[in-house]
Parts: sequence; C-alpha cells; structure tokens
Amino acid sequence: MTDQQTRRNPWAWVPSLYFAEGIPYVIVMTVSVIMYKKLGISNTDIALYTSWLYLPWAIKPLWSPFVDMFFTKRFWVISTQLLISIALAGVAFNISMPSFLVLTLTIFALMAFCSATHDIAADGFYMLGLNEPQQAAFVGIRSTFYRIAMIAGQGALVVLAGTLEPRIGIPQAWSITFFVIAVMFAVLCLYHRFILPYPASDRPILEDQSKGVLSEFIHTFVVFFKRKDILVILLFLLFYRFAEAQLVKLVSPFLLDPRDRGGLGLTTSEVGIVYGTVGIIALTAGGLLGGYAISKKGLWWWLWPMVVIMHTPDLMFVYLSHFQPTNLLFINIAVALEQFGYGFGFTAYAMYMIYISQGEHKTAHFAICTGIMAFGMMLPGMVSGKIQELIGYQHFFLWVMISTIPGFIVAALVKIDSEFGKNKAEV
Repeated sequence: MTDQQTRRNPWAWVPSLYFAEGIPYVIVMTVSVIMYKKLGISNTDIALYTSWLYLPWAIKPLWSPFVDMFFTKRFWVISTQLLISIALAGVAFNISMPSFLVLTLTIFALMAFCSATHDIAADGFYMLGLNEPQQAAFVGIRSTFYRIAMIAGQGALVVLAGTLEPRIGIPQAWSITFFVIAVMFAVLCLYHRFILPYPASDRPILEDQSKGVLSEFIHTFVVFFKRKDILVILLFLLFYRFAEAQLVKLVSPFLLDPRDRGGLGLTTSEVGIVYGTVGIIALTAGGLLGGYAISKKGLWWWLWPMVVIMHTPDLMFVYLSHFQPTNLLFINIAVALEQFGYGFGFTAYAMYMIYISQGEHKTAHFAICTGIMAFGMMLPGMVSGKIQELIGYQHFFLWVMISTIPGFIVAALVKIDSEFGKNKAEV
C-alpha cells in the first residue's frame, strides 16, 4: 500500500462521499413523494407509506456497532453505494408495472436500509480518513455537498422528470429519471472504489473481544436512558419538529394538486425549482446563519428566537392555501421564507443533540439522538396525509400552526448551559 493510497487529498473524496450520502436520502424521503403524487397515489397513502421509510434511519443505532465489528468502513461505503445504484435501477424498471406501488416501496425500503448503513460507514470513514484539523476544516464542505445533493435530487432530477412528462408520459418520464440517477450513482461508486484512501486504522474491531463489544453496546444505551432529565430530552427530540414533520410531507402534494382541489397547480418542473432548488438554498442559508449566530452568543441565548423563527413562517402556507396566488415569484418567496426559518430553527435542535451527547459515549449517544429524531418525523408524518384529506389544505395548514405549540412547550422545559455553543476564542 503506497502512502498516496493511504492519504489521499480530502478534496478528492470528501465532497463526492457526502454528495453520495445525500442523494438516496432525498430520493427516498422527498422525490418519492413527488413521483407517487404524479402517479396518482392519494395523499393519505403517500404520507403513510413514505413516512414508514424513515424507519431504517430511526433504528440505525441498533446495527451501527455491527458496521464497526465486520469488514472495513471502506468496504461498507462501496458495497452500499453499489446496492443503492442497483435499487435505483430497480425502481426505474418497476414504475410502469401494474403493481408498481408495492414493488417500488419495497425497493425504497431496501434503499433506505442501505442508505442508513452508508451514513454510519461514511461518517466513521470521515473520522478515520482525516486527522482532527482536517475534520474541522472539512465539516462545512461535507454539509455543503450534502445540500448540493438535495438540490440535485429534489431540484434538477425533478425538473428533468417534469420536462419529460408531457413528451413521453408520466411513468416513462420517471423511469428515465431513475435510470439517470442509477447511472450517476454507479459512476460515484466506481469513482470511490479507486479514489477512497485506505486508512491504517480502518479495520473491523471484532476479534476475541466480541463479548466486550456487546456489553459496551448495551451499556451505552443504559447510560443514555438513565439520565435524570431523560423525559425532557425525549419530549424535546420528539416534539420540537412536530409541526414540520407534518408540513414537510404535504408541501409537494399541495404545490402539485390542482386549484380546484385546494392546491397551487404547479407543474413537476416548477416544483423542482420552487421547493427543490430555491427552497433548499434558503434552507441551507438558514442553517449557516443559525450556526454562526449560536457561535456568537450560544445555544441558550438563541433557543427561543430560533423556536419563533422556525415556526412563524409556517403561516406562509396558511396564506398560500387560502389565497392560491398564481405569481410564481411570490410562491418562491413564500416557500423560501418558510424553508429559511426551518433551517435557522433546526440549528437549535442539532446543537441540542450535540449538547446532550457530550461525554464518554458521544458518538453512540448522538446516533441514538438521530434515531429518536427520525421517529419524531416518522410518526406525525404517517397521519398527516389522512388529516389533510379529511379537512382540506386550508384547515390542514391551520392545524400545522396549532401543532407548533408543542415545540414552544418543550423549548421551555429544557435546561442548557449558557456558555454552550459559544466560540471560546470570542468569549
């Protein structure tokens, strides 16, 4: 093994690795919603079935130790990328089948499992392949390319499908779109096969100490759930985004549904621009500004402003559903404001997870937090479509505003060190 293979320039693989991490997530969680809507599936079924797809990310802490025990992180990264590219091709083949819903949902579920496993391996590989100064230097780069993946999936690929729909029909358009994604992901997999470094520390830990690994795994969960403030922690992780968990599942259907059904009647391509491009850019900007703000005055100072800024812009959808404007620029601005507020307010949630994960088991405890976070999105999302179809878009978005109340309540319950999150060099 040459030194060049052991220590590759991080710019050669970190951006592409996190681009590859973002693509399957946005495909499973967002693009699938748009595709099913265009294929005539009801909002009830879309919200219920696609919310179930959160499950692998919710329970990934349960199998994350096995990624450490068996094979290398490099092996897991490349293998899961190969399986994801095959799954994407499988979706493309089955969209035109009579039983496409069952077939594609099954494939999406397998893709979600592979994607969650890829997340575990990629994050571990990032820490093994970079030294500490490099890890700090590239943390913003990895986040940026993850967001670029969201724009590529939720924006560019949706625009591609929308461009093809009037020419070749909806099923064929989405089949070709998924073939494009499959080929792109296969190329990424092949690229990483040759470009990813071979860190000396990247090796499986399962040897004679397997019993110790299992006991430590159990101990990690016991320590987390025996905290005296565990009830408040769980309530915060589950209910801070209670409103957003419902809103996010119905944004695309609302934008796509015709006006006589309460929607805005946008085309697939317009949704790719409004929600998948402008919205994601605003979401990213909100997150970047939120992180900067916390570094200045700390999480404790910013918690309440972030709760307010995250939830208040949901009123944009109350306005859109009541007045159904036709001006595309205004719709872009409204969606961008809501997404900016969400990105800014979510920073408090992300920092709180880091705050409660401090200590000996910080990596494992953070993984547990992300699992609980996924349940907090999955469970409300499952019923959101049914609620919307029962009461209509106008009343649904009013219900979303009512659903912001738990977010304010749990924010009032948490206790945070007033110095946490501040840039110590500026304190």
